[in-house]
Amino acid sequence: MKLIVAVDANWGIGCKNELLVRIPSDQRFFRETTTGNVVVMGRKTLESFPGGKPLKDRVNIVLTKENRESVNGEIIVHSVEEALEEIKKYSEEIYIIGGETVYRQFLPYCDEAYITKIEYSYEADAHFPNLDEDDEWKLVEESEEQTYFDIPYTFTTYKRVK
Repeated sequence: MKLIVAVDANWGIGCKNELLVRIPSDQRFFRETTTGNVVVMGRKTLESFPGGKPLKDRVNIVLTKENRESVNGEIIVHSVEEALEEIKKYSEEIYIIGGETVYRQFLPYCDEAYITKIEYSYEADAHFPNLDEDDEWKLVEESEEQTYFDIPYTFTTYKRVK
């Protein structure tokens, strides 16, 4: 299982259920990486998408405590265990796409992380665990620095080493 996320300089990922910044090349990378695969997210992440609809051309698994029905073809699960059982049905890659609670719940099951590091500090109320401070993870790949207007960022890949 893999995860994909954009983090700011403090490993912030969102504020008030919105992304901190929208960088077109990061969004393109996300789309190209996850299309044709399975994405696992929390209810609030689903609700943050346009119209609250699942992502196209992907199997969307939504983890929620709420007793709700699937409205637009998403698969609803109510626990990490139920999500882990559901993903066994698929041969495609599995990507954890947020939010904070879902990332933390599934991090122990992931072996690769695609992290866009944005070299700017935003006001954030949701954070991703700092993998640079986690002995179980190692930075294995980093792109050259890019900029979007005046915001520098890099695409990185981490792998679980323990």
